[in-house]
Amino acid sequence: MHTSTSSSSSSYYYHHHTITSISSRRNLHFPSSPSLFRRTITLSSSSSSSSSSSPFTEFNSKERRERDSWLYDDANNDISLRLPDLKNLLRLLQLKKSGGSHSRPGRVSLVGTGPGDPDLLTVKAAKAVAGADLVLYDRLVSHEVLSLARDDARLLYVGKTAGYHSRTQDEIHRLLLAFAEAGANVVRLKGGDPLVFGRGGEEMDFLRQQGIEIKVIPGITSASGIAAELGIPLTHRGVANSVRFLTGHSRNGGTDPLYVSEHAADPDSTLVIYMGLSTLPALAQKLMNHGLPSGTPAVAVERGTTPQQRTVFSEIKDLVNEVKLADLVSPTLIIIGKVVALSPLWPQSFERTSMQSETCSFANK
Repeated sequence: MHTSTSSSSSSYYYHHHTITSISSRRNLHFPSSPSLFRRTITLSSSSSSSSSSSPFTEFNSKERRERDSWLYDDANNDISLRLPDLKNLLRLLQLKKSGGSHSRPGRVSLVGTGPGDPDLLTVKAAKAVAGADLVLYDRLVSHEVLSLARDDARLLYVGKTAGYHSRTQDEIHRLLLAFAEAGANVVRLKGGDPLVFGRGGEEMDFLRQQGIEIKVIPGITSASGIAAELGIPLTHRGVANSVRFLTGHSRNGGTDPLYVSEHAADPDSTLVIYMGLSTLPALAQKLMNHGLPSGTPAVAVERGTTPQQRTVFSEIKDLVNEVKLADLVSPTLIIIGKVVALSPLWPQSFERTSMQSETCSFANK
C-alpha cells in the first residue's frame, strides 16, 4: 500500500501535461512537477467545468424534447403534465390487440444500461431496446443507447433528479401496466443495473402481482464500471475482504444519510456510496466517528466512464472539502477504502513512478 507522507492537503486542477488514462478514450491532465502531488488530486477529462454538456438526459435538455415531441405541443410543452396524452397511443395499441384472434398481454423488460459508457451496454440489452414499442427511460441513460430504439418506437422520459421527479413511482407503475396490458413490448431503461439502487425490485414486484410477464436484463453497475475505469480492485487479498454498497440518499430529502452503522466503517472493507453527494458531509463524519481512520483513501467520481468524467482523490478527512472545491455534480459515485490507493491514479503512485524515473535517468547519465 502507498501511504501519505505529507502533513498538508491541497487540490490541483491540471491542464499542463496530458497523459493517457487507463481508458485510451479519455485524457487526464496533471501538473508539470509530480512533486506537487500530496494527498488530493483532481482529474478532469477536459478543461471544462461541471456545466459541460451532459452525456445523460437532463430534464430540460434539447435531446429529451426532441425524443418526447410526439407527446406534447407548443401550447403545453410541460411533459410532466401530459400523462393523459398517452391514452392516444394506448388506444391504438389496444385496437391492434383486439384485431388479433390470439392476442395476449405484452411484456416488460427491466434493462440496465451500465454506468454511462455506451460501449459497456450488453448485447442482450441492445437487442431489447431495438425491439421495443415503448421505452421508458431514466436520466442516467445515455443518448447513444436511446438511439438504438426503432424509428417507430415511442420514447418517454421518466427520470428523477434531486428536487424534480418527472413522474411519481406510482405513475411509472401504471404506465408499465397499461401498455403491457395493451400488448406492447415495453422496455424500462435504467442506468447501471436495474436491481442495484434502481427501484427495479418495486416495479418487478408490482407487475408480477398484476400477472404481467417481466424480464430483467442486468447491466454493469456503476461501482464495477467506475472502479475498473480507475484501476481500483473493489476487493483485494490482504487489503479488502469485502465490498459494501450503500445508498447516500436521505430520509425526506434531508442532509443526513439514510443509514450508516459501525459495520460500514470496517477498514478492511470497501465502501461504495451511490447518490451520496448531498449527504457526504454527514456520512464521512459518521464513518470516522464509528472508527474509520481519517487517512483512509477515497475517491469521488462525477459522470464516471463518460468523456465528461471528473475525479477527486483524497483521504476521507479531506474529501468533503475537495469535492466542494472541485464543484462536482450529480451523478457522483464515492469509493472509500484502502483499495483506492492501489489505483495507478492515486497521487502517491505518481510520486513513486516519478522518483523511479528520476533515479533511472540519473543512473544513465
